[in-house]
Amino acid sequence: MPVMPHMPQPPETPMAANAAEADDPLHGRKLNIGIISPYSFETPGGVQFHIRDFAKELTARGHHVEVLAPGRRTKDMPLWVHANGSSFSIHYNGSVARLSYFGVVGLQARRWVEQGQFDILHLHEPETPSLSHKPLTMKHHPPMIATFHAAFTTYPRALLLFEPYLRRYLDPLSDAICVSEAALDTAAHYLPEHIDAHIIPNGISTAFFAHAEPAPRWLGTAERPTIGFLGRMGDERKGFIVFAQAAQRILGTYPHARFLCVGDGEGSGRRILNRTDPSGALAEHCEFLGRISDEDKARFYRSLSVYIAPQTGGESFGIVLAEAMAAACPVVASDLDAFRAVADNGAAAALFENGDGRDCARAVCGVLADSSLRERLCAEGSQRSQLYDWSGVTGRVLEIYARALS
Repeated sequence: MPVMPHMPQPPETPMAANAAEADDPLHGRKLNIGIISPYSFETPGGVQFHIRDFAKELTARGHHVEVLAPGRRTKDMPLWVHANGSSFSIHYNGSVARLSYFGVVGLQARRWVEQGQFDILHLHEPETPSLSHKPLTMKHHPPMIATFHAAFTTYPRALLLFEPYLRRYLDPLSDAICVSEAALDTAAHYLPEHIDAHIIPNGISTAFFAHAEPAPRWLGTAERPTIGFLGRMGDERKGFIVFAQAAQRILGTYPHARFLCVGDGEGSGRRILNRTDPSGALAEHCEFLGRISDEDKARFYRSLSVYIAPQTGGESFGIVLAEAMAAACPVVASDLDAFRAVADNGAAAALFENGDGRDCARAVCGVLADSSLRERLCAEGSQRSQLYDWSGVTGRVLEIYARALS
């Protein structure tokens, strides 16, 4: 068996607090910023995490931020998140989203904007039938910026029907932000021609992941590598079935490998394992960790021999890749366009054919067997992750704010 290398040491990364030392497009002006989420904060998701972390970064820079979201308040919600008390579930882009749209929801959202007296209003996914759609009808409003996250492998027929309506509805926007080329390709269908669209990726705190301490219980060895998955196991597009198919083949080369599974849906995950290997042998090598804290997530990435991102579609960016790369973890990912972009076309993460468990296993075994490849992926991934640090991402968004305010 090949000898696993020592845990790579992360490079020094800029902290978000140092961003104040950079050029300030607002020239010291502190803003009152309103952000509206289309999705409830009751259940975790990429857009909600992005809004939460971006709001924290803005607050650290001295700006005042308030967020409006669908659904009910929970004990762990920050005080600056306002829940409107109303939401419903809908299947959207291969997943289940909790939105808020009907009844007095529009009145609530517009009243929240009026009472907030915001300098800037930042709407996320206003093309979605939810809260962030509602302020677009206001006659008097602050400059409105929108961020578009969604990317579709197959463009939905419903959106095709509503394109003329959305172009009129989105007309009040000052500028648009798309988190990737894939998101821009989708938004270009319904954005009015006069609105400039800027590609600004999702952000992460690279230092948070880079300096996490590995957890001894999750560390792999040459004989017993640890291979990780993070996502909703019952959500088909997250690719847990591809992970399971790959794991079965990896065991042929690494019979003592451990497969660590983080996220909701253990029941769905176990059913997929049993369908993949009815003998139950595969399930014996899989450990379900459930939902873990942000701190444990960073330790998780730092401890793994390899992280697999087997998503099969519906991904506009690839935040899990950026996080794992920041933690100096070797990454193997499906070759979705969004993942290929984050992975620098395979330089910062090994890629496999989307949906192919056999090819995923080949890529993982290749990384485990080649110490120089692992070291290169760790180094290239750490370097690549700097592009997504909040220090730079927030500065670029503030440039859009400054442009709108001017």
